[in-house]
Amino acid sequence: MFQENKNACDKILLYGTGNPAKLEAMRRRLAGLNVKVIGLKDVAGNAAGLPAVTEDGNTPLENARKKAVAYYHMFGIPVFSCDSGLYLDGLPKELQPGVHVRTVNGKYLSDGEMLAYYSGLAEKYGDLTARYRNAICFVRDPEHIYEAMEKSMESRPFILTSKPHSFRKEGFPLDSLSLEPETGNYFYDLEDGELDELAVEDGFLEFFRKYL
Repeated sequence: MFQENKNACDKILLYGTGNPAKLEAMRRRLAGLNVKVIGLKDVAGNAAGLPAVTEDGNTPLENARKKAVAYYHMFGIPVFSCDSGLYLDGLPKELQPGVHVRTVNGKYLSDGEMLAYYSGLAEKYGDLTARYRNAICFVRDPEHIYEAMEKSMESRPFILTSKPHSFRKEGFPLDSLSLEPETGNYFYDLEDGELDELAVEDGFLEFFRKYL
């Protein structure tokens, strides 16, 4: 059973992320589902108290499962975790990020380092058609674990370019390099609702409607 929110009729659901941008995007997308979404910092305190989970899976679903199960055991409340793999058309296989979007040659990249690395790839190989393959695992309790990595959860194709937008949002560095293919507009020049749809695909809404 979900943990009751004492200040409202909503149910509390932990999103296993310390990324504030991802948390806010998910909150907005799930706003109509009568659930209060909280993040790891809400239950673990400051950043120094955040639990670490090694994301060494070979697929986004393996990583999502590892995180959700670990956080459920840590905090004992219903929790979901997501993970993504980034795939770029025209890039050599050995350079494909896959699940290692932030890790290059064994180094975990900061937002600024990610911008520099991926803008460099786009400068070398030309604008790259990109897509995220996304997965989710939801642990209601040890007997009820639900997960998915469906086509409907994949991002729409977008363009990764070499020249970054002037706007930056912490936790979403690649959005500054991302263009909507049909118009050529940067993600950050789209309406807020359009950007939320790109950040949290419709497949996630269907998943929660089914299992919440």
